[in-house]
Order: sequence, then structure tokens, then C-alpha cells
Amino acid sequence: MMKKEIAHIRKLFKLDHELLNLYEIFNVYIMKETNEIYHYERQPFALLDREKQELYMANFKKLLTGELDQKMFELKFQEEAEQPTKVLLHQGLITGDPQEWQDLMLLLVDKMLADTVYEQDTVITFVRGQYSRPTKARNDEAEQSEKDEMFANLFILCSINSTEQQRKTLMFDYVEREFKYNVFVDPIIKLNTPEQGFFYPSVTDNYSDVNRILYCSGRAHEPNVPFIEQVLNAEKTVTALEERAIFEDIVKEVAGEELDASTIAQVYEEIHRVIESNEEEEPPKLDYQDVERMLMVSGVEDVTKEKVERAFQNVVDDKNYEIKASSVLPKFTSKSIKIDTKVATISVSPQDLKYVRQVNYQGKRCILIEVDEDVIIEGFTLSTETL
Repeated sequence: MMKKEIAHIRKLFKLDHELLNLYEIFNVYIMKETNEIYHYERQPFALLDREKQELYMANFKKLLTGELDQKMFELKFQEEAEQPTKVLLHQGLITGDPQEWQDLMLLLVDKMLADTVYEQDTVITFVRGQYSRPTKARNDEAEQSEKDEMFANLFILCSINSTEQQRKTLMFDYVEREFKYNVFVDPIIKLNTPEQGFFYPSVTDNYSDVNRILYCSGRAHEPNVPFIEQVLNAEKTVTALEERAIFEDIVKEVAGEELDASTIAQVYEEIHRVIESNEEEEPPKLDYQDVERMLMVSGVEDVTKEKVERAFQNVVDDKNYEIKASSVLPKFTSKSIKIDTKVATISVSPQDLKYVRQVNYQGKRCILIEVDEDVIIEGFTLSTETL
């Protein structure tokens, strides 16, 4: 599933969008004390009050917001699982019977309750519908409209939201002209901050991929692994943060713990080049051969195929492991690298890292940054010293 495909789906979640049709919505309320279903209800989405529809649309859009491999993860289903979720979701996707769809979603809720204790009352929301996407980009000169031919994709979306009790308030009564103490006993469903959820099926080249599911985490780099494995019956994922750590450990195994700034900058430039030159639909990945080439081009000494293979084997126990290039360097032009020191934190773009040095001055380690213009601090020009 590509970033642009997720972005397209996310944009559709607004009222009266002609490319989106939501059929039914199904809400299940879970009590924290008993960890059991307290209430559930299903109804056509079109029959909800417009204000409710707006709240749910905002919730669905929020769930699908975030970077791939950080908050959203495309997962493969496990090959073997008892009562596989893949089967439940696929049956729910194709059934035309709303009651059967509800029963299938309740079976999925049972899996969510099996080994999980919810700290707060929780609402699990399912919605199913269909979205469309043009088969080709718009061409103003063409006689046919871009909407003449469309991809139509059925989907099921699930959003899991916790609740909170309203605060005690002091209110002013205009009629009685007095201050009143007011206590609200009904919990608030936190639709603006979903805990987690999923979108099924995933999409590849505009076609539904029923063998994959898009898992959405409420917090970046914190996927719920038990939920992924036991509820969704999907394979465990690796976050972008974890893949970055894997890449760093592999480089350290080959090149050592210490690298100069120009070498590090060159490595990032090589990764950026791989990302920019990729012409495939799938995001580019780095295998041991790519890492070997990058380190050699960057000037690291004594780099051999055997050393890089061994580093992959030692770090991830698989010499054929492939690292997503975007995880190592998500956005070359906008993401900065932080240099943390005891006295300051300095942010430098990857391409400017070559202007940074660590030097020894009068017996002390210092950071030297090459600049081509005067440095301004709070409106004052910093004086230039000759070392």
C-alpha cells in the first residue's frame, strides 16, 4: 500500500463525498470492570444525525493519519491461525446481509476481549462501505471525464476508542441567576484520539489485496503487537524506528563505532539517491549488496561482501534481510539530524552534515560547523575568532 493510496482514501472521509458510500456502522461498548460487552447497536450510516456523521468522519480520518511504518503498518496475514481473522473480515466484506456482518464483527470483538483487559470503558466502531478511484489521472483535453471509469473497492474500517469521565463543573444558570454545581455522569467517547484500529483490505495499484491489512496505531512507533498477532492474526511488524536502529547497528558492525561527518553525510546522500531513482510501485529496500556499495562509495575502508553479510546475520539473524530505505531516511529534504551535546542540541539537515566536524581545541572536544555567512544570535552578529 502506497502513501498516495492512503492519502486518497483519507481525503474521501467527509460528508457527501461522491466517491465514498458508507453502508452500516456498528458500535460495541465494552465495560472496563467486567471486560464484557455492555451494549451494541447497528444502523445505516445514512440514518445517523448529521452531527454524529461529522464526528465519525473526523474519527476515521484521524485513524488514517500518520506515516507508514510509524503509525500505519501494512501487514500480511499469518498462514495458519485458528478461526483466522482474514476469513471473518473477508466474509464480512462480501456478505450482503447486515445481520451476518454484525455477527461476524461480534466474533472479532470476542477475539479482542480474549486476552485483553481494558483500563477504561472502550467503544469499538466498525463501518463498512465502498470507495471509488479514477482508473487514470484527469485529462482536461480528453472527451471523457475521469469519473467515467472507476476502481470500486469494498472495505471494513475499525476504530477503537477509549472513554473518559467529564469533569465536574461550576455553571451559571441564566434563568435562576445563580451558580450551580454540575456533575455529568455520562462518559465521553474520545473520537478525536483513536487508540488503534485497522482498514481492510489493503490496496495495491488501486486493487484490493485481501491478503493484507492496514493496521493503525494510536501512537507513532508503538504498534500493539499482541493485537496484531492474536486479534488480526497478522505477522509482526517492524517500525521505522526499529529499522533505523537495525541499519545503524549493521553499519557499526562493518565500519566501527566512529565515523566522520562527511562519511555519514555521504551515506545519507546515497540512500537519498536510491529513494529518488526508484521507479517501482513498491518502496525501495536495501539489502546487504546495497549497504556494501553505499559504504564503499562513502569512503569506509576495508568493506567486503563477507563483512556486510556477517553484519546482517549478527544483527537480524538473516543475511538476506531487506531494510526499507524510507525508514532509514524518511524525508531527506525536510527531516533533520539532531546532534545532542551536554550544552546544546543542534539540528542539521542530512545534506549539510558534511560541514560539521568534531575537533580537539586546547585539549577539549568541540563541534566545528562551517558557515558561509555571519552568524546572528538574538539580532547580534557573532564576532569571528581565528584559531
